This record gives sequence, structure tokens and C-alpha cells, in this order.
Amino acid sequence: MHPSLLLGLLAGTALAGTIRRPGRPRPQAPTAETLCPIVFDGRPDSSLEPLDFDDWNTSPFNPDYVKGAGLPWSSILQFPDISPPARFDDPTYQKPFEVTINDSSIFNNQRGFRRAGLQFQGDTNRDSPGSSGIKTIHFSLKWDAQRPLNLSHEYLNVWHETADYSANQFNFQAGAILGQNSLARDTTLRVYYSRGSEPLRSVTNALTNNNAGEGQYQVGILRKPTGTSDVVNSGYHQRNLNEGLIYGSVFVEDGEGGCVSL
Repeated sequence: MHPSLLLGLLAGTALAGTIRRPGRPRPQAPTAETLCPIVFDGRPDSSLEPLDFDDWNTSPFNPDYVKGAGLPWSSILQFPDISPPARFDDPTYQKPFEVTINDSSIFNNQRGFRRAGLQFQGDTNRDSPGSSGIKTIHFSLKWDAQRPLNLSHEYLNVWHETADYSANQFNFQAGAILGQNSLARDTTLRVYYSRGSEPLRSVTNALTNNNAGEGQYQVGILRKPTGTSDVVNSGYHQRNLNEGLIYGSVFVEDGEGGCVSL
């Protein structure tokens, strides 16, 4: 893919509200409509149960990747009851989800990472509809006080990894960043942001960013270690890890002609 074909647009919102106690009615807050064609939709149907995320026929994500060996997604994902809903979730049939990690969240023997990254069904590593043209990935985030991230570590929470697994075209990161992306820059990325149910607003100009290399989106948690120069294979993580991050309104839309849902 020629790098000039891809303009990445990243839209993030903070997921509003608190975890609802059992028995309390859910407020039906108005939600925003999507305006552009949806390429990948990661907003789970409210009828889905944890085991549905282990099955290709029912999960909106790839049930096989990217997670610790032997861990099904039904043991990784939680479904907190959140109100009001994220901006682009319809509370009548969509629900938020939480990605969690623990000591066993080791993918492909990469012992320096603790990792659980969801990939959209249909987002292939090569010739994916998400790797050409102009695309916007939307996501809303909420902190889980019961499973807090340790911000002395670096976290990747939403990213797009190149098809040869050598780099990421962009990262949404948290915590103490260990290093900066040094890729060559010749195409662009713009960030939109809002809090709660407020409309998204552009918070950057079009930033130079190298989007060559195709690949796949990932949504979840990749936790890097401390105390090592080889973050993939070694380093420190405390034991009895129990961390999570709550997501809502996760989808990718086509931005052809400057279309973006705000």
C-alpha cells in the first residue's frame, strides 16, 4: 500500500458515568448518531454473553487473538453496567466491555509484555478495508477503580500494528512512556476528543505520521515492563496483576470526503 493512501483519524471520548448498582434503572441518555459508513463495528450487542466472544459466529472480534496462551476471551472480558452510555452506544442494544490483564496475559512467549488486544473481525493483516483511504477509529474509555492501571508502567490501549509486526503507525498510550515513535513521517493523523456525552472536537491539526505498512487495529491493554532495555522479552511486573480498562463506542468509520461522526 502506498503511504499516501492512508489518512488516520483518531477519535476518543471519556466514557461518562459510574458503575450502576443492581436494581437501579438505567437512565436513557440521548446518544449521537454515526454519520459515515461503518467499516468495523466493535460495539457488542447487549444480548451477548462472555462465551459468545470465544466464537467466530457471534463475536464482533477475532476470538483467537491477541491474548495469553490458553486464555479464552470469556475469561478476559468483563461487562460492567455503565450509565449513562458512551456517546455512540445505543443503550437499548449495545453495551460497554472491559479488557483485563493478569499474570497469565503473555502472548506468543513475549514475557516482557502483559497483553490482551482485541482485533475486529474482518480486519485482515493485508488488504484490509481499514488500511486504505481515510478512516476514523472511535473509542470511549473509563477508568476502573477496582482494577486500576499502574501508571508507573507504559500502556498501549488503542493502536494499529504494521503487517510485519515491526512497528505501530499510531498508539494511544497511558502511563510513563518509555520511548517515542521515530518512524519517518509523510502522511497525517488528527485527534478528536470530548468528555462524557459532549460532541467530539478536534484537538490537533493534521499531524505528520507514517501510515505505511498495512496491518491491524488493536483495542485493549498492552502493558510494558520496567527495568529492562528489552521490553518484549524481559523486565519487571508486580505479581498478582489485576488491571482493566472499560471501553464503549468502539468502531471504525470511513472518512472519505472528510466525513467524521462528532
